[in-house]
Amino acid sequence: MALAPDQLPDDVQALKQLLIAREALIGRLIEEITRLKRWRFGRSAEKIDEIICPQLPFDGLTEPERAIAAAHEMLPAQESTRSSPTSRTGNADARRASRALPPQLPRQIVRHDPASCQCPECGSALRRLGEDVSEMLDFVPGYFQVIQHVRPKLSCAHCSNVIQLPAPARPIERALPTAGLLAQVIVSKYADHCPLYRQQGIYRRAGVELDRATLAAWVGAASALLDPLVRALGRYVRCAEKLHADDTPVPVLDPGRGRTRTARLWAYVRDERSAAGADPPAVWYRYSSDRKGEHPRAHLKDFRGILQADGYAGFNALYERAEYPLTEAACWAHARRKYYDLYAAERSPIAAEAIRRIGVLYAIEREIHGHSAQQRAAVRQMRSAPILEQLRTWLTATLHSVSAKSPVAGAIHYTLVRWSALTRFCHDGRIEIDNNTAERAIRALVLGRKNYLFVGSHAGGERAANIYSLIGTCLLNRIDPEGYLRHLLECIGEHPVNRIEALLPWHVAAKLPPLQRQAA
Repeated sequence: MALAPDQLPDDVQALKQLLIAREALIGRLIEEITRLKRWRFGRSAEKIDEIICPQLPFDGLTEPERAIAAAHEMLPAQESTRSSPTSRTGNADARRASRALPPQLPRQIVRHDPASCQCPECGSALRRLGEDVSEMLDFVPGYFQVIQHVRPKLSCAHCSNVIQLPAPARPIERALPTAGLLAQVIVSKYADHCPLYRQQGIYRRAGVELDRATLAAWVGAASALLDPLVRALGRYVRCAEKLHADDTPVPVLDPGRGRTRTARLWAYVRDERSAAGADPPAVWYRYSSDRKGEHPRAHLKDFRGILQADGYAGFNALYERAEYPLTEAACWAHARRKYYDLYAAERSPIAAEAIRRIGVLYAIEREIHGHSAQQRAAVRQMRSAPILEQLRTWLTATLHSVSAKSPVAGAIHYTLVRWSALTRFCHDGRIEIDNNTAERAIRALVLGRKNYLFVGSHAGGERAANIYSLIGTCLLNRIDPEGYLRHLLECIGEHPVNRIEALLPWHVAAKLPPLQRQAA
């Protein structure tokens, strides 16, 4: 707030203190503006300049760090990536093979025969030497077809008995779409991020008029049909020993106010592949009207184990609950981002050094990715633990040498306050170094939000969470979501609800046609 001239102190020292405080405030505001501009307009990936980390993990280390790394080399060295002439030839052949068009595509043969079978020079008959074949790839827009179910009525001439087979079941009772059309509409909206009003225009160009309200009603009915399966998916996710959690805002219409309000979509991911886990990965999304901590508490009330998440205070009650408190695992990507923002804004040498030291930890993680939890824990204890201890000592010493109100102090304080949760991965091979598993699960929601702009109602948000859960789980298991949903909508209506787990994606994958088993 600006001060009037008569409100300014007359004492010179007081004026100096006021000026210093205002300059610090201006510096913080400029830094915040720079950070927000980078988030809004800059690149999303936190690329580290080669000036900071020319060669990770070991170039530029201090002598104690280098000695520890050399003494505790537990994994075999990676083979050289320098290619030989033979490997280059093999790569060229592989590239040519990858450009070959799939043999299962339909082919239209267009022949270009000469107009005459006689030589234009001498008039003699031409004989066949062979032919050259070249291919071009064409695209024919998808088309609709009408399936007519004809059920003849037969009567007995003797007893007048009338026989007619019952009408086949429909995915949605008395509704128009087949399972294939429903799967197309759902996947276009939630996997390809094409809102219903755009789909309406696409279908109109194909000669079919489908009102947006009709499409929305179909999606709602399909979501209700899939709800028992989503509940089974949620039970599977919460049976894990470790979960990744994150949330993202989603605008929702606020009736009567002429604007939107901010709701949340929560992502809970079970994925043990990086620690050689055999269980299929899965993601379970939930919707809430706000970001109160009561929502994750309700979602995870039956979960027992490790929760890896960011520093959101709403998760704290889960770590502190009286019965079955969850084990907190923090995220080094969030800690590193604090230093990255400082480095991007003002090329802070302290931030650069923090990024370099954290980068050494990430280099070790890349080496042990896919190893068992026991192997990962052993490597981390021998190689990562000493680096972490040196990092903590350096951060503590640096904190005492900078202004307590500086951005650097804020970043260091964020790291040290969460030190126990940040270093828990070093003692448990099941835990990841960061929470990027959950952040990747959020990307699809962000892409969809940019296209459909807002959710029409709270019911629409819950519907989106259900469908995103099935599609996201399909993609984690590399299953084509459209083929899966087509199969699901064809059979779920007649499937026993007490055996609904049999329809989870990894159980159904073997029943899908070969072209629908693997997602793009």
